[in-house]
Amino acid sequence: MSSERALTAFAGFMVLLSVILTIWVHPYFVWFTVFVGANLFQQSFTGFCPATIVLKKLFGFKSEREIVLEAVSTHRE
Repeated sequence: MSSERALTAFAGFMVLLSVILTIWVHPYFVWFTVFVGANLFQQSFTGFCPATIVLKKLFGFKSEREIVLEAVSTHRE
């Protein structure tokens, strides 16, 4: 799984979690949903998301570009 796909899955999970927390714990958890949405919005323009750095360092995810370059270099050998 690429880091881009992992980030999408992580963001979706965070939105669902924040909605659950808003409903069952406290209405102010809606701001967590706003935070996740704002991060996704800025990431679509800048290409930068701190969660991607964490996913790469902690779990070793590679970007789609790195995966393709690896496959091409392996195929050439």
